[in-house]
Amino acid sequence: MSEARVLSINELQLEFPVYGGSVRALNRVSLQVNAGEIVGVVGESGSGKSVTAMMAMRLLAEDGYRVTGGELEILGIDVLAASERQMRQLRGARVSMIFQEPMSALNPTRKIGRQMCEVIRLHQRLSAQAARGKAVRLLQEMQIADADRVMERYPFELSGGMRQRVLIAMAFSCEPELIIADEPTTALDVTVQRQVLRLLQQKARASGTAVLFITHDMAVVSQLCDRVYVMYAGHVIESGATAAVINRPAHPYSIGLLQAAPERAAPREPLQAVPGTVPNLSALPPGCAFSNRCRHADGQCRQTPALTPLAEDAQRRAACWHPQQVNLEVCDEH
Repeated sequence: MSEARVLSINELQLEFPVYGGSVRALNRVSLQVNAGEIVGVVGESGSGKSVTAMMAMRLLAEDGYRVTGGELEILGIDVLAASERQMRQLRGARVSMIFQEPMSALNPTRKIGRQMCEVIRLHQRLSAQAARGKAVRLLQEMQIADADRVMERYPFELSGGMRQRVLIAMAFSCEPELIIADEPTTALDVTVQRQVLRLLQQKARASGTAVLFITHDMAVVSQLCDRVYVMYAGHVIESGATAAVINRPAHPYSIGLLQAAPERAAPREPLQAVPGTVPNLSALPPGCAFSNRCRHADGQCRQTPALTPLAEDAQRRAACWHPQQVNLEVCDEH
C-alpha cells in the first residue's frame, strides 16, 4: 500500500456562530488518509464526523462557520486557502462524495443515464457515446444486471439499494483519488448494506482509490476499514488499525459504541446505551469531553485533555489518562 498522503487534517478547529456565542464543532481534529486506504470515522450523531467530511470538500455554507486553527490539505492543495474555482476543479474530478440519502443527491426529474453521462463529460473529454458506454460499465461493476434498462429509469423507479449503487458508480466515474462517503448505507437493511459495502470495497481496492468512510456503526467499520478514528463531541478520542481498536479499545467511549452494537446484544435483551448525555458544545469542559459519562474519570480527566500514543503501539492513540483500567474492563468482558 502506498504511503502517499491523500487527505491530511492537522489540529483543525471549527465553530458555528450562534446567538450569544458559538458551537465548537471540531476541536483540534487530526486525521490522515493515504493512497489506497479505506479509513473510517465513527461516532454518535453530533460527534463532528459529518462536519469533518463536509469541511474536507468545503461544502459548508461559507458564511456559516469559522475556522479558528489548524490545516486541511487534499492532494497537496490547501483547502482552507483555495479559491472556489480550485475547489470546483478538485470536486468530482479528483475527489468525489457519496451522500447518505441518494434521493437527495440524485435529480428526481432526470434519468439515471443522463445524470451519469453529464458528470462524466463534465470532467473527462469523452463523446456522448463513450460516456454512455462508461456509465453502463460502471453500473455493471456495481452488479446491476440490466444496466441499459437502469440508464433509462428515474431515481424514484429504483430501490434504495439500487440508487446507492448508482451513486457509488457515479463517484468512481471520473476515477478520483479520494472518495468521501458520508453514512451511505445507513438507510439500507442489513443484507443490502453488506452487499453495497462489499462492492464499494472491491471497487476501491481494484482502482487504488482512497476512501474516507463516515459512519456511526462499529460493525460497518469492522467490515470495511483498514484504520479508524473514533470521534466524540468534536474530538478524535481514539485512532488506530481497525482490528486493534475493535478488539482492544483503549477509550471508554469506544467500548460504549461496541457494547451498543446490535450484534453484541443477547436475543430479546435491550441494547446497552452509553450512559449520560453529550456535553454542551458551546461550553465544553476543560478536560476530557467524555468525563461526565465515564466511570473511570477523576480530577485529572476533568481538568486536562489527553491524547497520547499507547505504550505498546506507536500507531495507536487514545485520549484517555487511564488506558490500563480500560484494558482491564475489556479483559473482564471477554
